[in-house]
Amino acid sequence: MKYEPEDKLLRALVGPMSSGGPRTWYPSGPCQRAAAQLLLAGLGLLGPAAAMALSDEDDLARAYGERPMISAATGTPQPLRRAPAVATVITAEDIAAMGAVDLEDVLETVPGLHIGRIANRYSGLFVMRGVYSFFTPQMLVLQDGVPTTVLLQSNRLTTPLMNPVQHIARIEVLRGPGSAVHGADAFSGVIHIISKSADEIGGTQAGLRHGSFDTTQAWLQHGGAAGPLQAAAFLSMTRSDGMRRTIEADAQTRNDAAAGTQASLAPGPTQLGGRAVDGQLALGWRQWQARVTVRLLDDMGTGAGIASALDPVGRGSFHRTTAALSWTDEQLADDWSLSFGLSQLRYVQRIPTPLQLYPPGATFPTGVFPEGMIGAPETWERQTRISLVAGYRGIANHHLRIGLGHDHLHMYRTRERKNFSFAPNGLPVPLPAVIDFSESGPFLRPNRRRLDYVYLQDEWQMGKDWRLTAGARHDRYSDFGGTTNPRIALVWDATHALTAKLLYGSAFRAPNYTEFHSINNPVARGNPALLPETNRTTELGLAWQARADLELNANVFRYRMKNIIRNLPNPIPGTGSTYQNAGSQVGRGFELEAGWDASRRLRVAGNYAYQRSTDTNSGRDAGNAPHHQWHARLDWRFAHAWAASASFNALADTRRAAGDPRPAVADYRTLDLGLRTLRGRGEWNFAATVLNALDAEAREPAPAPGLVRHDLPLAGRSVHVQASLVF
Repeated sequence: MKYEPEDKLLRALVGPMSSGGPRTWYPSGPCQRAAAQLLLAGLGLLGPAAAMALSDEDDLARAYGERPMISAATGTPQPLRRAPAVATVITAEDIAAMGAVDLEDVLETVPGLHIGRIANRYSGLFVMRGVYSFFTPQMLVLQDGVPTTVLLQSNRLTTPLMNPVQHIARIEVLRGPGSAVHGADAFSGVIHIISKSADEIGGTQAGLRHGSFDTTQAWLQHGGAAGPLQAAAFLSMTRSDGMRRTIEADAQTRNDAAAGTQASLAPGPTQLGGRAVDGQLALGWRQWQARVTVRLLDDMGTGAGIASALDPVGRGSFHRTTAALSWTDEQLADDWSLSFGLSQLRYVQRIPTPLQLYPPGATFPTGVFPEGMIGAPETWERQTRISLVAGYRGIANHHLRIGLGHDHLHMYRTRERKNFSFAPNGLPVPLPAVIDFSESGPFLRPNRRRLDYVYLQDEWQMGKDWRLTAGARHDRYSDFGGTTNPRIALVWDATHALTAKLLYGSAFRAPNYTEFHSINNPVARGNPALLPETNRTTELGLAWQARADLELNANVFRYRMKNIIRNLPNPIPGTGSTYQNAGSQVGRGFELEAGWDASRRLRVAGNYAYQRSTDTNSGRDAGNAPHHQWHARLDWRFAHAWAASASFNALADTRRAAGDPRPAVADYRTLDLGLRTLRGRGEWNFAATVLNALDAEAREPAPAPGLVRHDLPLAGRSVHVQASLVF
């Protein structure tokens, strides 16, 4: 190892530490080297320039083991420990160490965040701190700064084993509101997925993974430069039959009991197969960045059924393409920086094989469906966003950030084919054939929404150890009006090793197009008078570098949600249901984290999260989210070029919502194991991962009225192996 001059001087002063071989030599790493510099500066043994550099707070922080930088909290990079938010950063190295094969495996390790499921395609639900709803639109997911939210139901394109991780540089997760910076849907949190740059790839990598459920993924990525031009490219192709777990009783089982029929396909297997293509090309030239991202999901199964009735027939196709262009100048003029962004997201939902909402023989008081109740809703949408952000440092100890932007959110085409209509009370009425209702009466007509926003943020260094971040954002929507969301955060460096945070933030969730514009479906009729859901959260956090090898974090929170959008029966009985602002919820809890570098080769980390959320209308638990979450991980590098990992996850005390008489959801615990090689460029690397190694029985809640009576079974033991080569 090469030592800097101060390393040698410190070694002469203090010698090696007590025991443990080579790793005990104090200034062996960047954190220890910074500590050495601090000591030498204090003794007057460094030059004036070096001593002055150490006066900067970032250098002090690095001396005590500063963790990765984060930009999602304020829009500009800053050390995670001092960010005005409770947040988690997961790096590419972390992802490789844990042996994750899917994005959702990675996110499950974040304190307070649980990945749930719904019957509809087994789509992932990002349940943060007990905030649970259909598709969880209260969580904003960004990919390289662009929202991935789909207008129809505010969902994301997530499905098990179909979300590659090889091109992820890091994931930033804000736990708590972020609307003051990010606007709509940054309600319970923000997940920002950041792709690898050309430098981070540093060459060409190819890989192949194969595993359980006949899952195969092949990927290729490259990063390089030609003069000032940098390029990063990624292509992944995945195919899977999906897990096939048994659904014992579904929605048609309940209908059979009422009608005296036997049409249900339950007990029967889930349908989760499909194909995925993910691609990205990013180009950088001086201050310009251009990026095109493509995600294609084809031949996708319906999970436990779109209507919670097993459907072995229907198949979906979902295409999302994002093009983004940005320009940034950090030194536009004295004390000024400026950035400009333009992006467009195109999303298409196609149903090439119509969905079988209920199976052949399904019987309702309005008639019988001899070939099943069939539907095929399709949408085309385009989201265009333009933004301008200026930064100003001309006022001593202040960093001002001013932003404005315009979004044009356009669902420009809808199409619907089905063999049913609806009675006024919402019951389906059979039709003699599948009819195209695109012109005469679709589920939703084309609509557009325009948004203008402006925000102001000030980061004020109040003193040597105090920083106050305050700001607000105003969003003005063309359909439901305006909303203003402030935030304030006080960060105090109590000591060089201990940082305390006091945070308050307001957030909102915009009504999606289904809630606002749905027509010709009396079971779920849209309501153009809806207001956005709101959330106000207060948090207190502590970050403590207890020792050079031990980091501890803790935070407590309390939030209050209002204007929750729910689908409620109309005042006149027998006339169906309409979306209404009709709920409120309060929640509280805490999260604990620890990370210990037991040696140079062994790291142990874990977290525990507790939440209790109450529906204020009923006074009962809000339901469907675990009260207790544990995660523990061990990463061990052994032999010459081998690494092993073990991850333990446990969830407990998931209760039902008001009106659901079923017993509480069973607790479950899973253990994942990984083994990989760590060879260098030009050599093959191999990895093996065993998910749910003990084959534990695990189920996610199917919410009231319990159409999937015994909840949604998760995958049992699965094994995945991969080979990759960097050249």
